Amino acid sequence: MNDKIDWKKYLIVFLITISLFLTAGYLSNYFSDQKINQIKLIQDNIAINILSSETQFSLLQELSCKNVSGSLLSSELDELGRKLEWGQKNLGDTEEVSYLKKYYSLLQIKDYLLMKKISQSCKVKSAFILYFYTTAENCSLCERESFVLSSLREKYPELRVYSFDYSIDLSAVKAMLQIYKIKDTELPALVLDDELLTGFHSIEDLEEGLLKSFKLQEAKPEGDTKTGS
Repeated sequence: MNDKIDWKKYLIVFLITISLFLTAGYLSNYFSDQKINQIKLIQDNIAINILSSETQFSLLQELSCKNVSGSLLSSELDELGRKLEWGQKNLGDTEEVSYLKKYYSLLQIKDYLLMKKISQSCKVKSAFILYFYTTAENCSLCERESFVLSSLREKYPELRVYSFDYSIDLSAVKAMLQIYKIKDTELPALVLDDELLTGFHSIEDLEEGLLKSFKLQEAKPEGDTKTGS
């Protein structure tokens, strides 16, 4: 009788365990799907904002530069970057994450080209760094460099940093690697004012370069200067 009761008890415990396991798996997949959907929504919003910014820049060619701000594109680009980082850590290199990573890289390049054009035409105070990295297994200093760049961005709001995975299979990124002659043995690699800096660089090293850049000097009064002039 006791054996029978114990057997039922074990069966109940087993069924409860299976139920909890399946429920946990379902909830994990559900929240992962929700996160991916959020990333896709942000991606679509950024695409619209970039198109809007390009249209705005075309209009500004006929208007005064005094209406140009230092950052015309949506701050959601940074939010997408944070969510992609979450996706890589928690979901791995799934097809969806890989696709969004490529899309994000293209958006960064688009943002970089557009903001450089606006900066040069309207004398907007700004500086740009292209940062190339790879996995921690192949680049022990890349994570440290990321922390350095984050600190510089907090100190200098005018600084825009664009990060690219060296190993990403994207022709646009590969083109930049060829243009700046970046090798996988030289990572982390930074491009500041079209100058290639390889290996780890401290805050002091990069800050010295930033302060020498004319882009971080006080913007001159433009008055009613036209962007097309």
